[in-house]
Amino acid sequence: MQFYYGNQMPLRVLDEAEFWKHQEEEHTVVIRELVGNLEQEYVNALKEWEGAFAETHHRVIRYIETVNRSKGQVSQALYQDIMQLTAFCLEQSNEFINLCRTIMEESRPVSANPTAKVVLNHIIVESEYFIGVAQTILYQ
Repeated sequence: MQFYYGNQMPLRVLDEAEFWKHQEEEHTVVIRELVGNLEQEYVNALKEWEGAFAETHHRVIRYIETVNRSKGQVSQALYQDIMQLTAFCLEQSNEFINLCRTIMEESRPVSANPTAKVVLNHIIVESEYFIGVAQTILYQ
């Protein structure tokens, strides 16, 4: 992510969050589809995460629409709300990574499926990428 967006930075931040929350939502489906015999507790957890990511994704889209309507005049209050949402998105990704690691460590069907391990590692790396972007934004 480039940091020369100036007053468009809040929109760029939201654009990243919008993309990655949608990705994470899709990743929950990928895991369930790839590991057809995944333990029910993990299937249920992934379905809950799918809904949570969808909700966050929609929330981000509402903020994008608000920023677009502001025509570049983002108030301090709106900017703070965007930073809080970014922090929430970061924490959500951290928690999802924890679930993915737990599945990798504890699921028998995953332990017997080398492809599932590779895919889960890839999903973790992608969520970690978003966390890096969000941290850069939050701690600048």
